Amino acid sequence: MNRILTTAQSSRSWLRFDGWIAGLGTASGTRIVLGHWQRTPFGPFSDVMLEHRSGERLLIAPTQRTADFIRSTYAFDDIRVGPVEVTVSGESWSVASPSLELRFVVGRRGPLGLALRAVPAVLARRPVWSALTDVPARLLLSGVRTRGSAGGGRTEWYGARDLRPMRTVSAAFEGVDLGPMAPVTPPVRFGFGSVPPRPCLTRVTTTVALSRGEGLCP
Repeated sequence: MNRILTTAQSSRSWLRFDGWIAGLGTASGTRIVLGHWQRTPFGPFSDVMLEHRSGERLLIAPTQRTADFIRSTYAFDDIRVGPVEVTVSGESWSVASPSLELRFVVGRRGPLGLALRAVPAVLARRPVWSALTDVPARLLLSGVRTRGSAGGGRTEWYGARDLRPMRTVSAAFEGVDLGPMAPVTPPVRFGFGSVPPRPCLTRVTTTVALSRGEGLCP
């Protein structure tokens, strides 16, 4: 479990999440964002955010504690608490939950993925790096932001460390097939930015600065 870091100058707690974010669209109009986190202040966990064609936004989180934290940072119309099991076998990823069944296969890294892999991990984790890459990300990847204001007076930074395109996707929500892979359009509206329009898997370090005076119980 990561330690919560506090800066005396700002009296704000800084939380770090290391893992992967998968973003994809489907022909049905449902867009899906998977967070698969290996190191967090809550221990390892995975969560799913969905936005349907109607605009309804849903969060699926494994525990009430993780659900409470995520919904206080992002915006949703519905919250479901239940298991989110992720299995990785080579290039294939499988996600199982009571509501969603998802499988996807990633492809080879392109030039951007290779460039991100070359960034030293210690640099990619720094909020100042995420702030510097925010404008290039917006120019190169429509809808993507690497720094912004989150819910509850929090600030958030995303430091990307790898990027791989998706080759194939199959997904079903509540037993209904969502159709083949499609671009993430329109952009999802959970927070201040979206995932890239082209379905992809990104390795990322996310840093969240809590609002002044806000703490997180161990």
